Amino acid sequence: MNQRVTKSSEHKQWDAIVIGSGIGGLVTATQLASKGAKVLVLERYTIPGGSAGSFKRKGYTFDVGASMIFGFGQKGYTNLLTRALNDVGEKCETLPDPVQLTYHLPDDLKISVDRDYNSFINSLIKYFPHEEEGIRKFYGVCWQVFKCLDSMPLLSIEDPNYLAKVFFKSPLSCLGLARWLPINAGAVARKYITDQLLLRFIDIECFCWSVMPADKTPMINAGMVFSDRHAGGINYPKGGVGTIAKKLVKGLHTHGGEIRYQSRVKEILLNGNRVIGIELANGEQIHSPIVISNATRWDTFGGEGSKRPLVDIKNTPKAEKIWRKRYIPSPSFISLHLGVRKECIPENTHCHHLILNSWDKMEEEQGVTFVSIPTILDGSLAPDGHHIVHAFAPSSMKEWKGLCPSEYSQKKDKDSDMLIRKLETIFPGLKNAISHREVGTPRSHRRFLGRFQGSYGPIPSKRLPGLLPMPFNTTGIKGLFCVGDSCFPGQGLNAVAFSGYACAHRIGSSLGINQWALPD
Repeated sequence: MNQRVTKSSEHKQWDAIVIGSGIGGLVTATQLASKGAKVLVLERYTIPGGSAGSFKRKGYTFDVGASMIFGFGQKGYTNLLTRALNDVGEKCETLPDPVQLTYHLPDDLKISVDRDYNSFINSLIKYFPHEEEGIRKFYGVCWQVFKCLDSMPLLSIEDPNYLAKVFFKSPLSCLGLARWLPINAGAVARKYITDQLLLRFIDIECFCWSVMPADKTPMINAGMVFSDRHAGGINYPKGGVGTIAKKLVKGLHTHGGEIRYQSRVKEILLNGNRVIGIELANGEQIHSPIVISNATRWDTFGGEGSKRPLVDIKNTPKAEKIWRKRYIPSPSFISLHLGVRKECIPENTHCHHLILNSWDKMEEEQGVTFVSIPTILDGSLAPDGHHIVHAFAPSSMKEWKGLCPSEYSQKKDKDSDMLIRKLETIFPGLKNAISHREVGTPRSHRRFLGRFQGSYGPIPSKRLPGLLPMPFNTTGIKGLFCVGDSCFPGQGLNAVAFSGYACAHRIGSSLGINQWALPD
């Protein structure tokens, strides 16, 4: 235990401390607070939400990360953002997106994923009529997985009592889901489909949210995304993605919790192998028997290139060392936030696009360009007569390291100009319509979001058996839990909300504050 004499925190006793106010951390905090626990959230930045936050510039409200939001449906159990807000008496007004995504791909392949499932399937069959049976079977399996997920409350599978209750409630769904735990989407696709171009399309379908091809994307995740976009649909929160975090913070306050900004946690304090609290960068110590890290597992426990993990290296559990051999950080992103005059975006344009010029470059540096135009759905995010265009492409931290200020600035200009040229392939004249331009890099994501190498999250270092190797919320240190994209089931806003529900349920079981009955 650290014995230094430091400033003491307020005398208030906290049942749990959450490090970081990403959506996973906020869902954990609000779920615990709604059950009566006293919860403190510590956020290093000035606003909540992490990569699901928003920031304002010159009349524009920009989303930090992607604008394609799952989890705002109204039926079943997979609408986790709707449920998380409802649980603390909050609600987001949402705007339905009629199309999830338009793909602009090599070989003149342009496909839009309509909200209506049959419309999407029929459009795909028009491109690949010889694969009609395989298309229906593959996406049909996705529906089987989704229906299993959507029929049961999604809580902690580390809790034996929960598993027993949910099995009693939905035995067939549990057995059906267990079948797909060790399977990846690529194996299922190849079982039904032989056309190599169509298999590449399924690769990019996975890559657009998992940053992995189908062979490395767990089938359970694919089943969730490929079906929920048609079931609950893509629904944009009015006012910007940052509204979700703000509403969760409001719900946290309503239920007696607190959040402190500009509070960077320097160290998780231990007594032997048990958590006793945290120490902030200013030397203040705050004590609690439970600490939840919403930081990445590299930032929490260290790893190659991690200089100051929250847990001292000598206390790193063995399981975390094994995890680091199985998973590596995904690339970060270069992000281009543009304010543009409205006339450069045609009126019938969809909100989300993906541009890929070469199949062979899908996993390479800036090989894929993602585009969001949230003002297609919510015009209030920009001044009159203007749109927001957010373009981002995977980019590795190593491409940005060792640059002096002038070199860094030059690279930002060069790379953002390259992104603009790609945008002009679908929006001619966009360059001359720009009224505001702002560039973020992996260094920006590391600095402002506190993420290891600015990474989007962990990806398998090799092909792994589905979700089975993915760690859950408990760790090898008593009282220390993890939440977010480094935990089951992985990346994505709805996925980290799932991890938040699971984490809070697991902790609630230990504290004896969970309701006996499963959620309705």
